[in-house]
Amino acid sequence: MWHEERTYRRWIESDLSTFEVRVGESDLLISAERPLPDLAERALRLARLELESYLARDAELEKTLRPREPLPGAPPIVLDMAEAARACGVGPMAAVAGAVAQVVGEALLSESEQVIVENGGDIFLRTTRPRVAAIYAGKSLLSGKLALKVSRLNQPLGLCTSSGTVGHSLSFGQADAAIVLAESAALADAAATALGNRVKEPTDIQRALEFLKQIPQVFGGAVVIGQSLGAWGEVEFVGL
Repeated sequence: MWHEERTYRRWIESDLSTFEVRVGESDLLISAERPLPDLAERALRLARLELESYLARDAELEKTLRPREPLPGAPPIVLDMAEAARACGVGPMAAVAGAVAQVVGEALLSESEQVIVENGGDIFLRTTRPRVAAIYAGKSLLSGKLALKVSRLNQPLGLCTSSGTVGHSLSFGQADAAIVLAESAALADAAATALGNRVKEPTDIQRALEFLKQIPQVFGGAVVIGQSLGAWGEVEFVGL
């Protein structure tokens, strides 16, 4: 599979040990209190195996753009994706990158109190001190100029981004970045897709954020489109 160069990773600075894990098209950047590449790779391979085995008997789940109930015996990663999709009104695959990051991150928590797993702009994290995540928004003049400060400590979180102008993820909107902070990475991923789908021009930002407010277990969100920026909830920006 072809890998897009993830130039935004050059912005990452961390007091933690940082390493990459790649399996198939999955390309994770991981930070933890010590290097744990073998554990991370095992967790990633298992997650991919369970997901691919399930999709072999339920191909519709991979294609649909609507919520879909999983078949009996679906693995936990598929159940998490389906639950997130129901909450946000999107297809389960809208949550797949976040769900993979979450599975790997949860596995690493057995060996590290702090874990950050980034999967194509979708992040699972648990941290004991505030963290800052730079906002990559393609050609927007705000890209690389702002960062989002994560202040919720000592609990797993999801911080995910969808874009209609950057990367290969499917979006029906034109947001340069639709960013969501939520209780899980699967939910944040699905919600970021739903948020981005609703933004085709700057005047859509407020309406899209009003939709986001209605999703349980979502803490906040932000939208960047061109030079316009809107935010709601637990979103604190800092300059870079």
